[in-house]
Amino acid sequence: MSGKLFEETVSCPYCGEAINVLIDGSVEQQEYIEDCQVCCRPIVFKVRVLDDAVSLQVYSENEST
Repeated sequence: MSGKLFEETVSCPYCGEAINVLIDGSVEQQEYIEDCQVCCRPIVFKVRVLDDAVSLQVYSENEST
């Protein structure tokens, strides 16, 4: 596991705007909610960090995963 931060760009599932987020590389798997920086709606983030690579998926709060 890496202790570094990863900067990723994702599209908000509500408004479609591109937003930059920082991912904590010290946690291998995580799921959390962060509000969109543009429309302020809650985005569900599912993150997996493996060997300095990030797999990131974002969903609306009501979307099934």
